[in-house]
Amino acid sequence: MSARATADQEQAHDRDQEREPRQELGAEQSTQHRKRSPIPFRGLLAAWTRLPIRTRWAMALIAVIGAVVCLPGELPAEVRLALFAFGSATVLWTLTDLEPGYVALGAGLLACIPTGRQEQFFSALGNDVVWLIIGAFVIGGATAGSGLAARLTSAIVGRARTVRGLMWMVTAAVVPLSFLVPSTSGRAAVLLPVYRSLTERLGDARIAKALALLMPTVVLVSTTATLVGATSHLVAVDLLQQTTGDTISYLQWALWGAPFGIAASVVVCVAVQALFLRRDERRRPIAQQVSLQPSGRSPLTRAERIVAAVVGLALVGWLTEPLHGLGIAAVTIIAAVVLCAPGIGVMKWKEGVAAVSWPLVLFVAGALALGGALVETGAGDWIVSSLFAVSGIEGLTSALALVVIIAALSVTAHLYVTSHTVRAIALIPPFLALTATVDLSPVAVVFIVSIGLDYCLTLPVSSKALLVFTDADGDGQGLDPRDLLRLSLVVLPAYIALMVVTYELWWKHTGLAL
Repeated sequence: MSARATADQEQAHDRDQEREPRQELGAEQSTQHRKRSPIPFRGLLAAWTRLPIRTRWAMALIAVIGAVVCLPGELPAEVRLALFAFGSATVLWTLTDLEPGYVALGAGLLACIPTGRQEQFFSALGNDVVWLIIGAFVIGGATAGSGLAARLTSAIVGRARTVRGLMWMVTAAVVPLSFLVPSTSGRAAVLLPVYRSLTERLGDARIAKALALLMPTVVLVSTTATLVGATSHLVAVDLLQQTTGDTISYLQWALWGAPFGIAASVVVCVAVQALFLRRDERRRPIAQQVSLQPSGRSPLTRAERIVAAVVGLALVGWLTEPLHGLGIAAVTIIAAVVLCAPGIGVMKWKEGVAAVSWPLVLFVAGALALGGALVETGAGDWIVSSLFAVSGIEGLTSALALVVIIAALSVTAHLYVTSHTVRAIALIPPFLALTATVDLSPVAVVFIVSIGLDYCLTLPVSSKALLVFTDADGDGQGLDPRDLLRLSLVVLPAYIALMVVTYELWWKHTGLAL
């Protein structure tokens, strides 16, 4: 072999030796890179485990709801979307810390925009409930600013010696309002400034939470006491008369409804105290927390007289709505404008606007858009018909079993038909048809169903009174949807049981037997 060939072989060998370390280094770097590169599944799993437990539950439940509404069937896409939006909003309201107003707007958008109902979504801001709440806050600001709310608060607190006594005094003061103010939202508007004054003077967040739950819930359950307590009662009686020729008079309704309304208010008061106040808080003397005004008999100031006169005239306007045709929202806005009028009112317009809880206004608008989508798409009707089929109510012969099923179906209707009046329109006709099939008393069925439809404590969207008291911006001033759900988990079965007991002990012995 020549010297040149030998030299070439040596150079080639040297190059191979140099290349091998580079290859080994490259392989090692590649292995290290693969070890450092996160596996997508592991990354997602790690991110999932870092989420709060309630958030994970919420996401899982929303996924389940989405899977259920996508199951094969004859439901139109708009119905599925409305059901998904409502179910998701319910989960987010109860399991997450997202602001209720944000959730309501998002759910309203989801239910309306993809189905071409954008006009329905935007028209929600023009709904009379929105304007009622705006007017109620202006009136509340004027009532508080004038000192009248503090005077009313002193009248209530002055007779209570403990927090427990305060709760019972508030309950006793709210129940008679159902005979005076023919609207749950109107009663809530009257009570809102009193609530704010009470909570400001008590200065205790837990007691404020309990009061925010107690006031609107007693407003709602005491609705059963009178025929004019809710528009749905009048709708139900009208449908009864059109269908069968029978009717329920004002006195008959009071005979059957007032004992139940009082008993239900007692149940709510006990439940709120048991769930949201500790024993030591219930026994705490009021005098340690509230410095009462020196004299509740001092003459009314000019501002107090003006506010009292305007609110009194508004109350007359609410009571005489059938005579003049002005709705409760229109009367409330007129009163708010008068209270801000230069030279006449007690506050400037800017102060009135500042008194409005605008996050709550947006929450109400979104909730109304969502509730409207449930009605307009037929999602609520689909749920009603499905429940009738599943319950097997047409095959029942026992009066007690019928009362239980009627109570359960009507009480839970607020979960899928958010409007009180719409619930009556949607459910009364099917139940009237049932009376002919099973040979039941139409009067008894319509009354019992109406009592069940009055229950709407689970979600704020189910009642205007709850919307007025909702803490929409998370500042702690108002009720929390999660607390409302917690309360309803106890009160709902108790309400159904109370309906059954009242039927057995009172209704069937006073002319209301099935």
